[in-house]
Amino acid sequence: MPSRRTLLKGLALAAAASAVPLPAFAQPGYVPPLRQMRGMWIASVVNINWPSKPGLTAEQQQAEYLAWLDVAVQRKLNSVFVQIRPTADAFWPSPYEPWSQYLTGTQGQDPGYDPLKFAVEETHKRGLAFHAWFNPYRVSMQADPAQLHPDHPGRKHPDWLVPFGGKLYYNPGMPEVRKFCQDAMMDAVTRYDIDGLHFDDYFYPTNTTGFDDAEEFAKYGAGFPDLAAWRRNNVDLMVQEMQQRVLKAKPEIAWGISPSGIWRNKGTDPLGSDTNGGQSYDNLHADTRGWVKKGWLDYIAPQLYWYIGQPPADYSKLVPWWSDVAAGTETLLWIGQAAYKAGDPAQAAEWQAPDELSRHLTLNRDHPEIGGDIWYNANDVKVDRLASITTAVNDHYQRPALAPVLPRLAGGRAPSRPVVAYALRRHGGVEVRAVATGKDEPFQWAVFRFDRPANSRAFDDARNLVAVVPGDRQLRWVDAEGKRGHHYYVVAVDRANRTSKPSNGFRVI
Repeated sequence: MPSRRTLLKGLALAAAASAVPLPAFAQPGYVPPLRQMRGMWIASVVNINWPSKPGLTAEQQQAEYLAWLDVAVQRKLNSVFVQIRPTADAFWPSPYEPWSQYLTGTQGQDPGYDPLKFAVEETHKRGLAFHAWFNPYRVSMQADPAQLHPDHPGRKHPDWLVPFGGKLYYNPGMPEVRKFCQDAMMDAVTRYDIDGLHFDDYFYPTNTTGFDDAEEFAKYGAGFPDLAAWRRNNVDLMVQEMQQRVLKAKPEIAWGISPSGIWRNKGTDPLGSDTNGGQSYDNLHADTRGWVKKGWLDYIAPQLYWYIGQPPADYSKLVPWWSDVAAGTETLLWIGQAAYKAGDPAQAAEWQAPDELSRHLTLNRDHPEIGGDIWYNANDVKVDRLASITTAVNDHYQRPALAPVLPRLAGGRAPSRPVVAYALRRHGGVEVRAVATGKDEPFQWAVFRFDRPANSRAFDDARNLVAVVPGDRQLRWVDAEGKRGHHYYVVAVDRANRTSKPSNGFRVI
């Protein structure tokens, strides 16, 4: 059988002859990342993903959620971002806001179980991280306050509401609104074992001509040069204060935002990107670049939902721009990928190429600031039109990957070093058995396989990582490709993705 080096050389020659780029894993010198965000968004608003429609039984909703976790595992992801407060409502028994209508079809109606508790527990059983996704200001997808539940805060405080564009919003310019929204979201943060608090790209609605907050501006806007500057400050306060509250209540969870992909265009601001699209700074009053530079986020995940070469917003121009923004900061950079556009016949011809998304991830490799991707949305990751997701997974997710560690947590207490009890040949491969030490149960086990005894540096190379397994006090795992002479080590991983020192090695005889 030819060696791996011979196979790769053959691939290289074939690719050169046909002018087809090599897949990422086959490119000379490529070392897959040991840590990489691999996430997908599971949307609940208007029943986009989960539940698929209102009024399903508790058992049907639970079965659907488990199926989404199956998709995440199949696509070799390590994180899910689940929308649990889509419209000033709740996927948990909240003392602040009513049950979501997207559960039962009726706002305020108990679905018969706690969806958030179920989702968090089942996600963790798979060894996946659960990021709770909130929409901060959107109250309803329709504009009639009378259609809200009688106990809805918007009914009790009608002055908090602003009808705009056929929807209802909380008014971001009112300090009591900002505090209430934070309190409502922090209720989920403090009561549930989530791994992250996540905002999407909706702040003020787009192009706010006619958004009626003149009274609040007159009351609170002294000292600001104009309405737009005051609105941006309102959003800044929400972002900065959320960081402070997360750090105080649960410092080991991640806090981040997935904004619209263009901060400002270069034609508007010399610091902007070489684009000509909608500007979050101006249209949504969201100073996304400023949040990164001021250190108010653990991560930012801009939605770069454009193809490579697309005018007026080119993916290949926005990636280096965002990389430059994140460089030198402690804000991690992940990229929001438009799985929903790949293979959609309504999209441009470039989106009909099966490798468009894979090419995005290949381009990302030239920018070390980028630590991974989040795919929108779960249904498109599942449906896999044109095999575009399969192509990206095969090209870029050849090896497992641990989720990133937040820079501010990197120096925290690492898990205790585990012990490998044995690695023995069994029917179907090599069975690896390991035991945790210390009082804390690992969140995950990382299993490494080598041809010879390993030095400490070898554990930074994902080519040696053969599996990431959900944690327990004991690991029992079978390597179907294991052989006599292989050396196995395991590493314990905690919920902050910190890793222990490698275990003792065990050679298969």
